[in-house]
Amino acid sequence: MLKAIVSLGALTAIHYQYRIIKKPHVYFKKTLENQTIIDHLSELKEKYAVTPWLINPHAQIVYMTLKHKIRSKPLQYQPIEQCPMPDGAITEIAWLGYDLPQDCPTIIMLHTVTADTQTMAEMVEDIYRQTGWRIALCLRRGHTTTPQPFTTINIMGSVPDFQIQLDYIQSKFPKSPLYAVGSSAGTAVLARYLGEVGKNTPLRAAFAYCPGYDLNVAFDRVHQFYDWYMANLVKKRFIQPYQQQLQQYRSLQPVIKSKRLRDIQKVLFEFSGFDSYDAYLRACNPIDVFANIAIPTMILNAEDDPICHIDNAWQYRDVIENNASTILVTTRHGSHCGHYQGLRPRSWAHQLIADYLRTVHAQFESSTQTRC
Repeated sequence: MLKAIVSLGALTAIHYQYRIIKKPHVYFKKTLENQTIIDHLSELKEKYAVTPWLINPHAQIVYMTLKHKIRSKPLQYQPIEQCPMPDGAITEIAWLGYDLPQDCPTIIMLHTVTADTQTMAEMVEDIYRQTGWRIALCLRRGHTTTPQPFTTINIMGSVPDFQIQLDYIQSKFPKSPLYAVGSSAGTAVLARYLGEVGKNTPLRAAFAYCPGYDLNVAFDRVHQFYDWYMANLVKKRFIQPYQQQLQQYRSLQPVIKSKRLRDIQKVLFEFSGFDSYDAYLRACNPIDVFANIAIPTMILNAEDDPICHIDNAWQYRDVIENNASTILVTTRHGSHCGHYQGLRPRSWAHQLIADYLRTVHAQFESSTQTRC
């Protein structure tokens, strides 16, 4: 019996070492700038060793969810400032490292589809610790820490709203170099913004973590369980609290009856202020302007992601490789916004994000000094 257990353990270890642990794949346009960035990132040269007991992508999501729920101490953002919109809606900016020197870099973070300050805490805290930079978490309509009246709601985010938040951050810290990180749904508004403005942005670089690329297709590829689960979360957060105010909308009942996120997405346009689903896509779909991204932007997807399916990335790999500003990194494992490694799981992705931003920042500062 003991011999059989030892043999099984040895076979498991061999399988993990040679079949599970793999180096990331990197896809990019061959330029000196891109190659220099990649050469400086140890994460892209070494194998990503997923936590052995979190190899299953669903296990990573369960672990991450439980970790957020049982967190012993809430992350204390200071301050959390209101950022009003022209139509009277209120968004917020939650700060970490607010009192750092004025010229310290600021990372603007854009959150997931149903996130709040605490579900984003692990990512915010990790990247804050790993960079030592100021963090500004931009909270969209419906995600604020204090209840707000219903105006319009876009579950994937609004570029005009984000532009106002960005302008506000820049006005608060005019000497601070600005960077941006989008996570899951947060990548949609980030990529759409970057594609619309091109080089006309105060952002120096960006990172898109687990993007879905095309809003018209991505929801069709979500694993059936998460499709159902997130549909319920969206209704609980964005529909149920405002049901009385939403009676005027024809799409209210179709949304309430929908059991899949993809079905909700296709009728929710009315709550976002659009006349049709096509109009919504023309204004919000990041893939339509993706090729116009003109600042350094790294993208990370996992091949086993059950929410933002890897086929979303493969479909637009040529677009990424033809753009000198975008780099795609894929890993065999990692699930959705997980990428845990080590026996005491820590996010490999958060370390990559921090190192990428620090690398780009160092190169930017070096090139500025050289020109001077």
